[in-house]
Amino acid sequence: MARSSADPCIVVIFGASGDLTSRKLLPALHSLYLQELIAPGTSIVGTSRSAFSDDAFRKRIREGVRGYCGKNPVGASWNPFAQNIHYVSGDATDERSMQELGQELAQIDAEEGTKGNRVWYLATAPSLFSPIAGQIAKAGLLDTGGWQRLVVEKPFGFDLESARTLNASLADHYREDQIYRIDHYLGKETVQNVLVFRFANAIFEPIWNRRYIDHVQIMAAEQGGIEDRGTFYDQTGALRDVAQNHLLQLLSLIAMEPPVAWDADVIRDQKVQALKAVRRWSPDDCRSVVVRGQYEGYRQEEGVSSRSSTETFFAAKMYIDNWRWAEVPFYLRTGKKMPSKTTEIAIQFKRVPHLLFDRTAVQEIDPNLLVLRIQPDEGISLTFGTKVPGPEVEVRTVDMEFDYDSDFGSGRPAAYERLLLDCILGDPTLFARSDEIDQAWQIMDPIVKHWARGGRPRSYPPDTWGPEASDDLLRLDRRSWRNS
Repeated sequence: MARSSADPCIVVIFGASGDLTSRKLLPALHSLYLQELIAPGTSIVGTSRSAFSDDAFRKRIREGVRGYCGKNPVGASWNPFAQNIHYVSGDATDERSMQELGQELAQIDAEEGTKGNRVWYLATAPSLFSPIAGQIAKAGLLDTGGWQRLVVEKPFGFDLESARTLNASLADHYREDQIYRIDHYLGKETVQNVLVFRFANAIFEPIWNRRYIDHVQIMAAEQGGIEDRGTFYDQTGALRDVAQNHLLQLLSLIAMEPPVAWDADVIRDQKVQALKAVRRWSPDDCRSVVVRGQYEGYRQEEGVSSRSSTETFFAAKMYIDNWRWAEVPFYLRTGKKMPSKTTEIAIQFKRVPHLLFDRTAVQEIDPNLLVLRIQPDEGISLTFGTKVPGPEVEVRTVDMEFDYDSDFGSGRPAAYERLLLDCILGDPTLFARSDEIDQAWQIMDPIVKHWARGGRPRSYPPDTWGPEASDDLLRLDRRSWRNS
């Protein structure tokens, strides 16, 4: 990630006492500092209701950086970085607190030469996104003479109506090019490589269509449960936490048409067009094409209602109604308490139209399968048939493997490093645009409405691949899930 330094700026983190700041944001900024990818003088100001002095906040952050780095960051790699970390206690929805924050930022501008450049990072509960963004503007903190960029975490809305309301609220104070809706999946090198894989290799694009591809499976399985996120997760669920954003982002990258340039708007235009083509199910359709589940024991987790109907598993069949993908099913699946942690995209090609060999000789051969492994064992595999050595013609399926660590080492930048740097540099390519959010919710909103009619998720035991109904989703199409 060798890129030139950006302008010096102040990164203001709302909700700075939270887990995201200590585990992801500050470690990522520390790593960028070590690589000299952020300009000298760039400062970090955390703010939340918790009472910390600058030193107490730095100490708290240091523990997060230590865990991220795997070594003690105190010393040459820490002290110069820490001196530019500041903290302001206050309620970000309160006008007086925001004015005090503004005074601190103005002082840093004068001392460090940050020229009024701001990254406003909303690492808070989603209900606070709009109030905080409004207070920033109301307090006059956007009128600094420098550039302004607002970073909004997911989930971006809880349904189509709330997403549109939030978009409209932000648009009252910020231009679209100032809003960075972050999805950390897009910061993963393996996700970005989907585009490179598709459009830098001439051998794949000619067969990337309904004539050769039988179906596509996109899976994001998590081995753990909800851990200490019970209160948040019980209000969110698998659809809002993963499916509406992560899974649809992966779908759009697989399904999009070739962009004419590596340009933020051009790439995002094509992603939006792909999402527009996704078939909209009616709430009644959802009975046969969507499965929701809840792992056994979920309602006994801390912070979870004993009557909760929140899903911890989601699976759906989708179609993209255009010439490239007509009648090719895309199967999406995500869940917690799965047998393994795996995020992958599996492209299943059609069987050969005519077998040249005796069927007894090809019992072990399957259709070609291309698997893009997003995490944790990042890589790409392709299966194909080959002859087994010997006098008889015996055909067997073998794998051709590419492994990121083997070829490039394990030094890839973390997702938040890439995304924070892109935000500081003003590159929105890997961030979602308002129309992209709108299209994603148009796809998912009928499912939300279907579930709102009542009923409970299907129960499934931990360490399994979800409820049996998800297997039926494919079995009825004479297909089966690829379980890693």
